[in-house]
Amino acid sequence: MMRWLVVCIVLVFSVSKQTHCWAQELDQQKKQLDEGIQRAIQFLSISQQPSGAWSFNSYGESTAATSLAIMAFMAAGYVPEEGPYGEQMNKGIDWVLSHQAANGLVVHHKSHGPMYSHGISTLMLAEVAGMLKGEREKKCRQVLERAVKVIISAQDVAKDKRNAGGWRYSQTSKDSDLSVTGWQLLALRAAKNIGCDISADHIDRAVAYVRHCRGRNNVGFAYQPGGAPSATRTGTGILALEICGKHHTRDALEAGDYLVQHPLKPDEFYYYYGAYYCSVGMFKMGGEYWKKTRAAIIPQLLEMQKHDGSWLATKGSEKGAGKVYSTSLAVLALAVEYQYLPIYQR
Repeated sequence: MMRWLVVCIVLVFSVSKQTHCWAQELDQQKKQLDEGIQRAIQFLSISQQPSGAWSFNSYGESTAATSLAIMAFMAAGYVPEEGPYGEQMNKGIDWVLSHQAANGLVVHHKSHGPMYSHGISTLMLAEVAGMLKGEREKKCRQVLERAVKVIISAQDVAKDKRNAGGWRYSQTSKDSDLSVTGWQLLALRAAKNIGCDISADHIDRAVAYVRHCRGRNNVGFAYQPGGAPSATRTGTGILALEICGKHHTRDALEAGDYLVQHPLKPDEFYYYYGAYYCSVGMFKMGGEYWKKTRAAIIPQLLEMQKHDGSWLATKGSEKGAGKVYSTSLAVLALAVEYQYLPIYQR
């Protein structure tokens, strides 16, 4: 009896010690996470141009770069019109609002794909609109309404069955891809959440296209229907389904399983893009999906952060986008558990 009691006490002590060590490890990682995010925000703060814009290296001042930076501030818990970065955020928002073209596009850089920038900027305006006041809020909602109409009009362009429901590089594109579609769908959902008039049909058609982008043999998600799956595109597909209320559907679960088995790695050509989509998508999936994704991506990002608080892509076309691009997406990935951005909330 005494021996059994001693064994029980030893087991309880061992489990308690392991639990304590695990908790300490989590606390240390959270501290590193918080510090990493704040260092990144400081970098973004000093990277703002006098005009109020932020820049992509390849393209100069950009509504997409500015919108990503503003969302990074928001994801870290900062809001326009108050706090240490409030005026900087105001200036950036005003710059984006001033760059809506006559046709409704919110774009200011030379690019082969203006719908990328437009979708990102529309998403930012939808996320920030409820935080603004007075004339700035009024202007934001006016620009947002026109921006949403551009997205709807681009989806309504006549397309064949393979491309129907999605978006591509321009307003008049007759084909589609999952990458551009992801940003437009995020923008529409965020806009719908704050009261913009978007019919369920437009969301349903977009979801149908996303599902059509399942990878070969229905594994993961691909850039376009029938293509090879990748971690980045699979994260995009999962997030698109989750934000549209398709939580834990068969498509989402199978894609989640694929991403657990084929996690995002730093040598992927679109790593920072993937870090954003995989983190937010798997966070919304929750449970073991998020736990395993978190354990993979957060240490990767923290290890790759540079001494000045920034990140810089080293692969593919991301490399040319520069530090603002990589840093903004890294913050958006790291800060998902804060749930400050409305689109992050489960």
